[in-house]
Amino acid sequence: MGIQKVMVIGAGQMGSGIAQVCAMNGYEVILHDLKAEFVERGQGTIRKNLMRQVEKGRLPQEEMNRTLSRIKESTDLVNAGDADIIIEAAVENMEIKTQLFAQLDEICKEEAILASNTSSLPITEIAAATKRPEKVIGMHFMNPVPVMKLVEIIKGLATAPEVYQAVEDMAKALNKVPVEVNDFPGFVSNRILMPMINEAIYTLYEGVASKEAIDEVMKLGMNHPMGPLTLADFIGLDTCLYIMETLHEGFGDDKYRPCPLLRKYVKAGWLGKKSKRGFYIYE
Repeated sequence: MGIQKVMVIGAGQMGSGIAQVCAMNGYEVILHDLKAEFVERGQGTIRKNLMRQVEKGRLPQEEMNRTLSRIKESTDLVNAGDADIIIEAAVENMEIKTQLFAQLDEICKEEAILASNTSSLPITEIAAATKRPEKVIGMHFMNPVPVMKLVEIIKGLATAPEVYQAVEDMAKALNKVPVEVNDFPGFVSNRILMPMINEAIYTLYEGVASKEAIDEVMKLGMNHPMGPLTLADFIGLDTCLYIMETLHEGFGDDKYRPCPLLRKYVKAGWLGKKSKRGFYIYE
């Protein structure tokens, strides 16, 4: 099951990062989004990331040019027709993902693998929207994709062993470290990370300590590179809330109940770094 041509759906931070690492490692890439301006913005992010590597002497200019030449732009889903694997990095919403996978199932060639970069939604449910559940898999990259080594590979109920193997081999070809995970809400990464962030928000909400103190305790006491409230701002508080809701609904356990302060910030539009304000203010 050879993978040579990759379509990445969603040209945002995650999608452009996935497209970049695929192109840097020799894959032919189609970067797709709903509007040309979104795709161009994604291409701009990739170009900026690569240029930074060139300026630091870590990447030859000709290698940057070769990488960019491997990425084609798309705003028509029909372009998925000859891709060997489609990696979906669209918004974290089950209805949108299932509709997209149902469309891809009709468009893509029979042997194509359909992968989702979802951070918490069940792969089995996404796969059920298609007539090829054995070829649907989770491929959860970490942010920022060009830097972070981990890829959680999530097998749905019907995922075929050869599909898992092909995706694991691809992750290794991207110089990533693949980790096999079964299909449970939040997988491993977010099942552990998000309740920790949520508890940090409760700690602030209950007045146990200031945001700076909470972050400092986790950095200096637990050797975390950044505190949980800063990390929440970087992830996006809306994303944190959505994942906590997914965990709460998926397990039916109140230990996953999102903190009211998290809900309040999201309703206020304080989503973190991307909106210039979350637990901290970003100028």
